[in-house]
Amino acid sequence: MNTASLSEYVKSMRKEYGLTQVDLSEKSGVGLRFVRELEQGKETLRLDKVNQVLNLFGVKVGVIPMDK
Repeated sequence: MNTASLSEYVKSMRKEYGLTQVDLSEKSGVGLRFVRELEQGKETLRLDKVNQVLNLFGVKVGVIPMDK
């Protein structure tokens, strides 16, 4: 994933899998509005729902140590 933001990653993976936003919302079980907000980079999103979407791509959000 390198330095791609979460929103860029989800949008890129959705397109790679040939999914529309509607497809992604249906397959992940979250609302279309949530998918749109996620791809637009909304800063306040429920982590469980983010992981619900990311699960389709075999990844999840986790803790990563920061460089000091």
